[in-house]
Amino acid sequence: MTQGRTRARSRKRKREILTRSEEETFEFAKRLAGTFRGTEIVLLEGELGAGKTVFAKGLAAGLGVADTNRVCSPSYTLVNVYQGRSPVFHIDLYRLDKGREVEDLGWEDFVGEGVVIVEWAEKIPFPLDGIRVSIEVGPGDERRITIRS
Repeated sequence: MTQGRTRARSRKRKREILTRSEEETFEFAKRLAGTFRGTEIVLLEGELGAGKTVFAKGLAAGLGVADTNRVCSPSYTLVNVYQGRSPVFHIDLYRLDKGREVEDLGWEDFVGEGVVIVEWAEKIPFPLDGIRVSIEVGPGDERRITIRS
């Protein structure tokens, strides 16, 4: 294995946590966002009702968005923008089909301009580097959150 491959592989990390309430999910995401530089891409994946929007609210709180009650899934508007210590671009791909509609959204224009949070990221039809967050529903309010960066 070449030295370059060794470095690339060592940078990839996987972390799993278990939360038992929306509040724990929110607080975990808030702490995570507190470590951000302000240009991250967060790719949220999970079934309907898994907690992607709760996680997005926590990220927004950690990024200094004052009123996280305003943070909602932009299913119809497709993109919401919030101001924190850096802009937060919250994108929801739920209502878009894979392929052309996702590509034509133009959200990639936000990359590097702030933190980009994408709900339903599994619909992105091309490779994209970012912090991948998979949320799986467990019994009750339990959620298994897997982060790959």
